[in-house]
Amino acid sequence: QVQLIESGGGLVQAGGSLRLSCAASGRTFSNFAMAWFRQAPGKERTFVGRISRSGGTTYYTDSMKGRFTISRDNAKNTVYLQMNSLKPEDTAVYYCAADDSQTYKDHDFEYQYWGQGTQVTVSS
Repeated sequence: QVQLIESGGGLVQAGGSLRLSCAASGRTFSNFAMAWFRQAPGKERTFVGRISRSGGTTYYTDSMKGRFTISRDNAKNTVYLQMNSLKPEDTAVYYCAADDSQTYKDHDFEYQYWGQGTQVTVSS
């Protein structure tokens, strides 16, 4: 089992920045690729990006490239999502997820472990 706890969400004005954190426990963190998803009100949960086990490779949804950055610190068992130039349409609950395979995945049903989510609200 892997337990994931997100933090860092909140209310920010458009154009601002937030950094989300996801702390993992339970199993060896470096054995998992990590991803961020988000779910806007009334919409399905969608893929934000993914980082490999070592942190050497990252993938992003096209709309987030250049604004969002995923990183990880395996010594701290934590993955981060740095969000810059935030827009009202970025308002959502943001989730981190863990995957024990090395194969690229961008569908939520492919991830085994999930955090409870953290709310990000971007005001215009």
